[in-house]
Amino acid sequence: VSFPWQKREISNFDYLMYLNTLAGRSYNDYMQYPVFPWVLADYHSKTLNLTNPHTFRDLSKPMGAQTMERKRKFIQRYNDVEKNLSAQCHYCTHYSSAIIVASYLVRMEPFTQTFCSLQGGSFDVADRMFHSVKSTWESASRDNMSDVRELIPEFFYLPEFLTNANHFELGCMQDGTVLGDVQLPPWADEDPHKFILLHRQALESDYVSAHLHCWIDLIFGYKQHGSAAVEAVNTYHPYFYGDKTDLNNIKDPLIKSTILGFISNFGQIPKQV
Repeated sequence: VSFPWQKREISNFDYLMYLNTLAGRSYNDYMQYPVFPWVLADYHSKTLNLTNPHTFRDLSKPMGAQTMERKRKFIQRYNDVEKNLSAQCHYCTHYSSAIIVASYLVRMEPFTQTFCSLQGGSFDVADRMFHSVKSTWESASRDNMSDVRELIPEFFYLPEFLTNANHFELGCMQDGTVLGDVQLPPWADEDPHKFILLHRQALESDYVSAHLHCWIDLIFGYKQHGSAAVEAVNTYHPYFYGDKTDLNNIKDPLIKSTILGFISNFGQIPKQV
């Protein structure tokens, strides 16, 4: 049987939204917000070449395995489980959470207030705020062992979230940079509309269309948990798997509130589709 998506009758964007909805993700819940993939790895070129495979992120691997060195470190973490770690997993943080969603959208209300309330009433330290697409990619794909975040749908249709139109005082970084609009890759020419246009073209490109099913397997499919997830370097803390943690059977209120706090702070795996 050939499905509409395989026949290119619906866009990759629409198909991902459909899968997110099937998996219980919703714009109404920051803890289970729709999750979209990083699709590009090129945030430095003046022009974006969508015919070159090296322009793209490896969709067959989770964010924690985008470089060999990083992948090796996470495998080592999985194998080196000691008593101080509560569970055997590759990642103790998640690719989608309320704070990740709010940090991406912090320049727009009501997400500004949401972000501040999650941060205890104020903006975060400027250096940790979302300020540059390139540096966020480098953090999530290479540099930061506690950052494996993916994207949200807005990266493919909403230029407004990239500008500080409300003139929020987001602080000043250690190098003296005042935070304002999000810094865009050179190929976007400092134009949020051009960034969204090219980013959406990348999502709908032949390369992504040919490889997107690999990422879907990781997030929504059979590589989500079990031996296939271990092999794919794609296992998360057990608390992230909502369907595996039956809160109704947990009698200790402290443990129950700890798990709920964990999920609300760090995110939740989508239901398997």
